[in-house]
Amino acid sequence: MENFVLDTSVFTNPDIYSTFGERDQLGAVENFIHLAIHSGADFYMPTSAYEEMLKMLDLGPYAPEFEMAVKIRSPRRHNILIPSEILYELIEEIRYRINKGLRIAEEHTKEAGKVTEENVGKLINRLREKYREALRQGIIDSREDVDVLLLAYELDGVLVTGDEGLRKWADKVGIKIIDPKNLRGILEGLIKHKTTAK
Repeated sequence: MENFVLDTSVFTNPDIYSTFGERDQLGAVENFIHLAIHSGADFYMPTSAYEEMLKMLDLGPYAPEFEMAVKIRSPRRHNILIPSEILYELIEEIRYRINKGLRIAEEHTKEAGKVTEENVGKLINRLREKYREALRQGIIDSREDVDVLLLAYELDGVLVTGDEGLRKWADKVGIKIIDPKNLRGILEGLIKHKTTAK
C-alpha cells in the first residue's frame, strides 16, 4: 500500500482543494477525510507543515478526524542520508538566484532615477514581484518544504503537492510525485479496487 505525504497546498490552494467537490476548504477537508479513511492508504504530513496549515485553515470539528486520517510526524532528520550531489545542486541554484536577484535590484535602481514621485510605489511593487519570483519560485524555501521532502524520501512515499519547488526537488532525489488535482480520483480508485477485491 502506498504512503502519501501531503503538503499544505492540498488543503489551502483553491485549485487543488476544489477537486474534492467543494468550494470551501472545510467541505473539501471533510470529503478528503472520508476518502482517505476508506481508501486503505496511509497519509502523512510533517508536524511543521501541519502547524503551518493550521495557521491558514481552522479545521474546527474536523481536527480529530483529520489527525486520525493523516499521521502527523516529522522526518527522522538525523537518520536520513541524502546524496551530496543534491546539496551541491541546491547551493548552485541558490547562488544563481542570488545573482539574478542582484541584477533585478540593479535594474530597478537605475530605473528609480527616472521615476516620478507618484510612480515610486509601482516601481517598488514591480521590484518586489520580480525579486520574489527570482529567489523563491521553483525552489524549496522553507523548513516546512524540507520536512515534506525528507519525510517523503524517508518513507519512500508519494509526494502530493502543488508547490513547484517541492515537485522539482522531489524529482531530483527520486521521490514519486502525483499531480494533487488527481488525488481524489486516485483515492476513489483505491476504494473501488478495495471493494471489488472483497
